This record gives sequence, C-alpha cells and structure tokens, in this order.
Amino acid sequence: TYLSIYLSIYLSIYLSFYLSIYLSIYLSIYLSIYLSIYLSIYLSIYLSIYLFIYLSIYLSIYLSIYLSIYLSISQSIYLPMLITYSYTSYLQFTIYLSTYLSIYLSIYLSIYLSIYLSIYLSIYLSIYLSIYLSIYLSIYLSIYLSIYLSIYLSIYLSIYLSIYL
Repeated sequence: TYLSIYLSIYLSIYLSFYLSIYLSIYLSIYLSIYLSIYLSIYLSIYLSIYLFIYLSIYLSIYLSIYLSIYLSISQSIYLPMLITYSYTSYLQFTIYLSTYLSIYLSIYLSIYLSIYLSIYLSIYLSIYLSIYLSIYLSIYLSIYLSIYLSIYLSIYLSIYLSIYL
C-alpha cells in the first residue's frame, strides 16, 4: 500500500506537470505556427479567388441591371426638365446615356471593386487571422492545457493508480 500510494502520488504529480508543460508548449507552438501559416495561405488564396470571381460576376450583373433601370427611370423623370431640345435628340441622348453609363459603370465598378475587395480582404483576413490565431492559440492552449492537464492528470492518475496498484 505504501508503494501504491507513493507511486500514485509521484506519478500523478510528475506526469501532470511534465505532460502539462510539454503538451502546452508543444501544442501551442505547433498549432499556432501551423494554423497561422496554413490559414493565412489558404485564406489569402481562397478569398482572393472566391471574392474576385463572386464579386466580379455579382457586381457586373447587379450593377448592369441596377444602373440600366435606375438610369432609365431617372432620365425619364429628370432629364425632360433639364433638356429643352427636340424629342428625337432627347430620346437619342437618353438611350445613349443609359446604355453607355450602365455598361461602363457596371464593367468598371465590377472589375474595380472585385479586384480591390478581393485583394484587400484576402490580405487583411490572412494577416489578421494568422496573427490572431497564432497569439490566441498559443496563449489559450498553453494556459488551458497546462491547467487542465495538471489538474486532470493528477486527479485521474492518483485515483487510477491507487485503485489498481
């Protein structure tokens, strides 16, 4: 019984401290480096491709429809008040302006915004997430694992070893 008590206490304390320190350091370093590198690369590539494709398609469709409707309505309401030319010149002007602006603005804004947002968001999110995850995971895992493993292993091993030895 003396040997079992001694071994249970010794092994529980030793293993709890050793494993908690070792695992907390190892896991915090490994996971922080791995996740920060992996997520920064993955998110930058994924978000840049996804956002570029999604935004370019979405914005080109949305802006072309929206601008063509908006410009045609706004021109039919506001331009007769401003333009006092003949009806044919007004009609030609509105058709030209609505077509030109809807196509130009939809293409320009879709390309510009998709490129800008994809680059900005991919860089921002990759940097932010890599820094955040590396710091957060290293601190959280080291503290959590050291406390959890030391308490859990000391209690579990002392009970387990005292019963079975």
